[in-house]
Amino acid sequence: MIENGNKVAEITFLFWVMKIVATTLGETLGDYLAQTLNLGYAVGLAITTLFFICALSVQVLQQRYSAAIYWIVIIATTTLGTEISDFLDRSLHLGYSLGSGLLLIALLATLGIWQATFKAITVYPLYGQKKELFYWIAILFSNSLGTAFGDFLSDILGLSYLTAAIITASVILFIMLLHYTTRINATLLFWIAFVFTRPFGATFGDFLTKSTSKGGLAIGTSTASIICVLLMITFVLISRQKKNQVSI
Repeated sequence: MIENGNKVAEITFLFWVMKIVATTLGETLGDYLAQTLNLGYAVGLAITTLFFICALSVQVLQQRYSAAIYWIVIIATTTLGTEISDFLDRSLHLGYSLGSGLLLIALLATLGIWQATFKAITVYPLYGQKKELFYWIAILFSNSLGTAFGDFLSDILGLSYLTAAIITASVILFIMLLHYTTRINATLLFWIAFVFTRPFGATFGDFLTKSTSKGGLAIGTSTASIICVLLMITFVLISRQKKNQVSI
């Protein structure tokens, strides 16, 4: 049964599958706005910021957990994270290394203030609007950092999109192994895994949408986004069904 007042998703295997699909959607949707529609990174940043604020407002005002609303906010953070990273790296010309460094500092600062304020960082269950705001700010910076790191792997190190996706997927699997075989703090591992699911989604999204000359499958940002949306709807329905079965 969903605990009264908790409004965030339980950390299960399905959670990570949905997070990866959501991050892939964030990459393809962000690129669709900035590149396919040719709106540019500044306009794309403005649109995705508005989307994020609206989605987060609905989430924060909810009294109980809603899978649909929660994952819409996750998608909003991944899409906005794409635009923030691209704006820093490409529009402001900070480069991937400096951009990643600034986003890492922002994430660590958020987690540090969260820890200092509440003496603990909790990712599930989570109660209280102040904690929830820290949660979403940390997620936003995590997704932005992951985007920058994914671009660093492909654009700076010269790895193919598929190779970069395989590397980041291997890191995620290694973190999962640490979780089940060691006593390393579970919350720490959660945030590391959360960051690395973003570059996996980013590089896999690029692998789906970029031209074959660049090592992609060239299925297009709109097609890839539609596929990811359909998958997210399916997974949300599955997660709701499982919650209903537990509650019976």
